[in-house]
Amino acid sequence: MADFIVIDTETTWLDKVMSIGAVVADGDTMQAVEKRYYIIDSEYREGGMYSDALVRRREDANAFCSRKEATDDLRALAEARNVRTVFAYNARFDFHHLPELGAFEWCDIMALAAYRQHNPAIPPTAPLCSTGRLKRGFGVESVLRLLSGDHTYRETHNALQDALDELRIMALLGHKADKYSPINK
Repeated sequence: MADFIVIDTETTWLDKVMSIGAVVADGDTMQAVEKRYYIIDSEYREGGMYSDALVRRREDANAFCSRKEATDDLRALAEARNVRTVFAYNARFDFHHLPELGAFEWCDIMALAAYRQHNPAIPPTAPLCSTGRLKRGFGVESVLRLLSGDHTYRETHNALQDALDELRIMALLGHKADKYSPINK
């Protein structure tokens, strides 16, 4: 199975991308093989709900760059790794915020994670829509708690850590990457 990239973004109060986390994953093992983190200068200066999570590790201080530098680097990374597919949780959000990456095939992790027929960790008593989707509690934090059994887990809202958590959801679900349907076809 081909490698793929999991992307997460965090946005400012004015809905501009202020950070991007990207994880290249091995398509067979669902394990991270390379990571990238970008804090977009000058957008991050605008601030947002999760501004306090931008710099969480010492190396994050080196993540500042322009949006063009970030998206150019992501395209170069994808080309070097022969990646054609991007995954994200609630992928339409990230897809619309990163039109520069629109040439990739984008797939939504939530499209399987939030549905009983694809997620065996959803309890039989959970309130569902007629489609089998959870009526509530289908965000990253809730789903990762269900899948991992770790009810103390908290989403950090740091784009890189969130991308790693989204890859973990994929690994815990156990579905091959090709089971996810593209959103942009």
